[in-house]
Amino acid sequence: MATIKIKQIGSPIRRPESQKKILIGLGLGKMHRVVELQDSAEIRGMIKKLPHMVEVIEG
Repeated sequence: MATIKIKQIGSPIRRPESQKKILIGLGLGKMHRVVELQDSAEIRGMIKKLPHMVEVIEG
């Protein structure tokens, strides 16, 4: 299965708890952290909920 690299570009400070939980679910939580995850519909949906806080580097 294909992979996707995601980088956190926004701070979780003063964000709703649901957005913080999505970041933790993606394996993020600190600024400029990069994770590589399998490209799936669930991961794409999580990214779509946080377009102001994450960016897709590859995939």
